[in-house]
Amino acid sequence: MFDFTEEELERYSRHILLQDVGVEGQEKIRNGKVLVVGAGGLGAPVALYLAAAGVGTIGIIDGDNVDLSNLQRQVIHFTEDVGKAKVLSAKEKMLAINPNVKVNAYKDLLMADNAAEIIKDYDFVVDGTDNFPVKFLINDACVMAGKPFSHGGILRFEGQTFTHIPGSACYRCMFKTPPPAGLVPTCSQAGVLGAIAGMLGTIQAAETLKYLTGVGELLTNKLLTFNAKTMDFRKINVRHRDTCPICGTNPTVHELIDYEQGVCDIKSHKKS
Repeated sequence: MFDFTEEELERYSRHILLQDVGVEGQEKIRNGKVLVVGAGGLGAPVALYLAAAGVGTIGIIDGDNVDLSNLQRQVIHFTEDVGKAKVLSAKEKMLAINPNVKVNAYKDLLMADNAAEIIKDYDFVVDGTDNFPVKFLINDACVMAGKPFSHGGILRFEGQTFTHIPGSACYRCMFKTPPPAGLVPTCSQAGVLGAIAGMLGTIQAAETLKYLTGVGELLTNKLLTFNAKTMDFRKINVRHRDTCPICGTNPTVHELIDYEQGVCDIKSHKKS
């Protein structure tokens, strides 16, 4: 028995018209609980599309305030939001686009001492961060908790993403440990084309909705990369490794770690 109001049926009518989604799929979306880590370039489109889609509970965690340099790509924040906590700015826009959703705002950094407690109540986690330490932390926390997640990374004109569900390749299956400090430049050092944050973020939002509804094939055991200069998209097949230090047969990582390194998460595809 579905109890959508007339307003909700109209709001979500384009989903409901989809044969693969329908009212049943929209109910799954409404019952979904998704945590978005980062309210920046990737988290912005993810949060907006998940709220618009009617995901019932959306958590968003970020410890930063809105800076003027963010506005070139972090489209959930407006000029008047400069100086405001990113999670509060994001929450305002998410509720403005859809007051039917619940938004949990965490003005905090995701760390080894709070990650497990924060993610435990969510069905799916979206990695919208821009540094290796948190990406490894998200991976390890989700693998340990048996939580699926979407990974995303952007730099300059390039993006990469994959989806992990229990049993599929995780981040450490592809990248065993964080790179040495200084090997990969930060977004603030190397720059990033603002629009590619939207390109990758919407892919991550689509993966999230596909997971919640059970529609289509997820980007599991595949690394999707693209170069916006040429608009070349490529899928690289990857495999779950039995020797993976977190999800392998004999894991060596048994606790969450706060690595000390702040860099963006993508090199050229030739080096990936």
